[in-house]
Amino acid sequence: MNELVLANRAADWQRLKALVLDSVSSPITRRVYNLGLDEFIEWYGLELRPGFTKATVSVWRVTLETRGLGSVCINVRITAVRKLAIEAADNGLLAPELTAGIVRVKGAKSKGVRVGNWLSIRQAQVLLNAPDISTKKGLRDRAMLAVLLGCGLRRSEAAALTLRHIQQRDNRWCIVDLIGKQGRLRTIPMPTWVKVAIDAWTAAASFVDGFAFRPVNRGDQVQGECMSEKVVWQLLQQYAATAGVSGIAPHDLRRTCAKLCRAAGGELEQIQLLLGHASVQTTERYLGTKQDSVHAPNDAIRLKVAV
Repeated sequence: MNELVLANRAADWQRLKALVLDSVSSPITRRVYNLGLDEFIEWYGLELRPGFTKATVSVWRVTLETRGLGSVCINVRITAVRKLAIEAADNGLLAPELTAGIVRVKGAKSKGVRVGNWLSIRQAQVLLNAPDISTKKGLRDRAMLAVLLGCGLRRSEAAALTLRHIQQRDNRWCIVDLIGKQGRLRTIPMPTWVKVAIDAWTAAASFVDGFAFRPVNRGDQVQGECMSEKVVWQLLQQYAATAGVSGIAPHDLRRTCAKLCRAAGGELEQIQLLLGHASVQTTERYLGTKQDSVHAPNDAIRLKVAV
């Protein structure tokens, strides 16, 4: 079956889109892919296209660029379309050579350095102290902030964290076998102060298993089994304003964790493992590292040359 048949069958597009979305584990990525594929399918149907080909997808990329979208937004949409082509080929709706061409469509080039926010150690401490720990909600929120700042979790990982994840390894507390982005499994050392914050919250809330973070109602009573990623975002906004660092996102606390680790002498490779990055280059971007030619690291190599 060729690409022209696919183009004329809306049901096929929707079936393939569903297969793409089912292959994605992250709720956030799934939402973005869903939006991007809906945009592409609508755009594809507006005019008579030559087919679902590399040339067509390249035109789609140019269309996104003319809309003024950033490189990250464009590239995630192109990735979704590439996955759509792969599913079409697997289901006999697109020739393999056409799929190969679509997969080779280049994304938009990144311009400049990715912007992020990092807190100083003082700002991080003020933020951690912001919740009112005389209440269960405050104890929960402090524990959440501690996990984000001290363990560098993504907000989706924090929302999905269970007490079973928290175990002792090598005579210390760790978050064990946490499933992160793209299904990668990692174990995260937990600082003592983070464990203290979690224990204070769970003791006040009177539970010993299940999800680590749970909803608390206006009567300051625990209600429900788990929190959503959206709530994690919302609670941070409240305390960020109180701490004088308005506008930060949960991911900025992940970046802060990385930078504070590095400032304390942490090795780059160990920070990479802590955050679960596939590439050390990603970790370097999180650190916002700039080359220091005054205090160069290779000055510490104490070799001598005979004169």
